[in-house]
Amino acid sequence: LLDFLDASAQRADNDRLLAEAMRRSSAAVVLGYFFHMSARELNYQMAPEDIERQLQQLQTSRYPVLALQGQAVQPPPFFHAYAPESNLPLFTDAAAGSGYFSLKSDPDGVIRWMLLMLQGGEDLYPPLAVVAAWHYLGKPSLAVHAGPYGVEGVQLGTQFLPTDHTGQFLINYLGPPRTFPHFSISDILHGAFAPGTFTNKIVLVGATATGTYDLRSTPLSPVYPGVEIHATVLDNILTQRFLTRPAWATLSELGAILVLGVCLGIALPRLGALQGLGCALLLGLAYLSLVHWLFVHLELWLNVVYPLLSLMSNYTVLTVYAYISVERQRKHIKGAFEHYVSPDVVNEIVRYPEKLNLGGERRVLTVLFSDIQNFTGISESMESPKLVELLNEYLTAMTNIVLHHRGTLDKYIGDAIMAFYGAPIALPHHPLLACYTALDMLAELDKLRMSWADRKLPQIRMRIGINTGDMIVGNMDSDKHFDYTVMGDTVNLASRLEGLNKAYGTSVLISETIADLVAEHCILREIDMAQVVGRKQPVRIYTLLGRVGTMHAAAQTQAYSAYAAGLAAYRQQDWDGAIQQFQHALSLWPDDTPSHTMLYRCHIYQQAPPPAEWDGVFEHLHK
Repeated sequence: LLDFLDASAQRADNDRLLAEAMRRSSAAVVLGYFFHMSARELNYQMAPEDIERQLQQLQTSRYPVLALQGQAVQPPPFFHAYAPESNLPLFTDAAAGSGYFSLKSDPDGVIRWMLLMLQGGEDLYPPLAVVAAWHYLGKPSLAVHAGPYGVEGVQLGTQFLPTDHTGQFLINYLGPPRTFPHFSISDILHGAFAPGTFTNKIVLVGATATGTYDLRSTPLSPVYPGVEIHATVLDNILTQRFLTRPAWATLSELGAILVLGVCLGIALPRLGALQGLGCALLLGLAYLSLVHWLFVHLELWLNVVYPLLSLMSNYTVLTVYAYISVERQRKHIKGAFEHYVSPDVVNEIVRYPEKLNLGGERRVLTVLFSDIQNFTGISESMESPKLVELLNEYLTAMTNIVLHHRGTLDKYIGDAIMAFYGAPIALPHHPLLACYTALDMLAELDKLRMSWADRKLPQIRMRIGINTGDMIVGNMDSDKHFDYTVMGDTVNLASRLEGLNKAYGTSVLISETIADLVAEHCILREIDMAQVVGRKQPVRIYTLLGRVGTMHAAAQTQAYSAYAAGLAAYRQQDWDGAIQQFQHALSLWPDDTPSHTMLYRCHIYQQAPPPAEWDGVFEHLHK
């Protein structure tokens, strides 16, 4: 007990000695204290009279003036403290003043701001840095300024310390820990420093060792001495190095959000996914660079989070929207074309939708018409189920051939098939593909006829007309119905060529335009120079005999040569010579129907010759 009493007496003597030293000091000594922000933080409820007693000890260190300017919308939103934890009255009375060293961190635990005022009871109290600066500057006027929308700042003599509307001061950190000179208490006690080191200096005394619980997290370091935070604020005040948030900051940030969003909205639809991401990153980097330049060179602070968050949100929304739009477009394209073209072509269209132009456009394409010979008579002689069975089997087989050769199925017109080549996906050799389609159709029909013969079904024959040229292609229907088709004089001529097979007994007729394009790949036979119904310009017509390399009977080949000789004599109006050649052709190949047609025509002209200026063109009066 005696030892305890001796220790207590010694401490009391030490406290008196310290208080006396502060009172005798030629320098102003400012003490620090802290505020409890809530009873929960204190872990117990203080009596109101105890709180009032603590505040009374700090009356000389409160803000003397609160300057309210303008008509306040509501009371300034000061931060309210619960109760102060002040020093012993012995020390408070001996010191020149007191300032709190309470620090408030952001939600992430980082200290970026310092409260330049806290409300305790009815009064406002300054922090340690403000009180120290006030004494250092010779105790000039000190006042808190508040306006209609909250706190504006602190007036310290001729200096104005800007804050946000709640009284928080944005700290302008100057560097990492120990940016300010540090001196150990041990060195000071042993005199290990140069004379005059502390002359005319503000000295802050605090604990910096690990384990003293005064190491804080700041933007520059997760372990930053709390005393150095107060030194930083004190330096900001004395050097006027404020990080200010200008009055136009909010408007600028809104403008940045708008500009970044508009730029991204314009650029993203024109770019791919990776290019769009690169564009978003460049826009974000540009804004960050601008904010960094303003921060470093002009000490202006603009919000980074909201514009960049808006940029990221816009990028995400636009990317998702573009993805949904592309998927919707792909589904629309796939649904529109899956009945027109082969799956491979559909996939190509879906993969490269930019190749597709649904609006009407003029292009050079090839069109094919096919029809069943005497289908009306066949349909009248068959029962409906059998007719449907035959027609479905025929159309399925022929359509598969069209799609196999990358053709576009335009439509079925009863038993007729209309197809075209070179759209929607451009094909470099569309005339040849159409000719291969016709040859494969005839070969497939031969197989079908064998099958139908076993099932006692009619032995049908087909006619095909093909033409290449300029035509209009696109979706030519209402907005309620999709009809991707072609139209034009080239299309009409292909239809006429299909019907013209009846006059010559042929299966396939093509125009001279196609013949010139496929002559290296197909065996052709010139049939006639004809003028079809609805056209004034004559067309030289050919029939397809097969692919190059196809073998024909020698008699058949000789018959074709005789026909060509007869056609030359026919155009020279040498009827006798023409008749002789056509008869020779029939003697070699009796089933050569074009020779029958031309032989009959020569006999007619032999009796009633055409005019002398006749150019060898035969005008057909029926489709």
